[in-house]
Amino acid sequence: QVLSLSGQALSSAEPTNKMILENLQSAQVKYMDYPMDPENVLWYGRRLAYAGKFQRAIKIFSEGILDHPKDARFYRHRGHRYITVRQFDKAIADLEKAASLIQGKQNSVEKDGAPNKFNIPVSTLHHNIYYHLGLAYYLKQNFENAKIAFDNAYRVGTNDDNKVSVTHWRYMILRRMGKSHDQAKHVLEPISKDMNILENVTYHKLDLFYKGEVALEDMLENDIESSKDAGTVYGLANWYYYNGDKHKAREILTGLLNAKSWGSFGYIAAEADLAAMK
Repeated sequence: QVLSLSGQALSSAEPTNKMILENLQSAQVKYMDYPMDPENVLWYGRRLAYAGKFQRAIKIFSEGILDHPKDARFYRHRGHRYITVRQFDKAIADLEKAASLIQGKQNSVEKDGAPNKFNIPVSTLHHNIYYHLGLAYYLKQNFENAKIAFDNAYRVGTNDDNKVSVTHWRYMILRRMGKSHDQAKHVLEPISKDMNILENVTYHKLDLFYKGEVALEDMLENDIESSKDAGTVYGLANWYYYNGDKHKAREILTGLLNAKSWGSFGYIAAEADLAAMK
């Protein structure tokens, strides 16, 4: 389905999770209803993506855009999946379009396709648009525009989960722009150990690590290649990189690409960094 940035073919196994399959089947039935409800089109695309069918999901979101060209949600989700399939320029175009469509409009909670254990959504449409736009720019090594997008994502964040995820990227971006820890640490000031985190435990721990409140030896509990936590692995590799140990950074990034989580943002960022190091 996807070519990595180095040209390697990446494919998704057919889903076996019963809930994913049942949700996909239900979404497909609703999608086939006439006339098509934009909500049903959106959720069919989302369910396809959760099942690893990213190219098909992009086609469904494109259908939604044709019928509802002013609905920012279709650009937001298609942009997300363009990131997954490593088409960053297309992702940026979609997410910039989504950002323009939400100007002056009220924000709204974005329901989760895979709810957390508290069954409380932690994201909003505006936050997700800016977050994914920042990520797309970051993957292009365009740190200036990535910073602007993540600053906007922080501005519209509504909870501690939003704060810790965006702070992780804001800090890394400043360091990758050549700022020292002392010059970048101001973005870490709102982060504390007693925050109310429902989902983004990984990002919270990384932020505390950047602050010096979590020890290096406590950051990676599993072997890199077997780790399911690509976010932590990438954050650690990046920490070595901007602190001058590029050999160690490359070693960790290379190990991460032997993991199976090729759709995760940490994995994709590792690909992008290794491509830029050549």
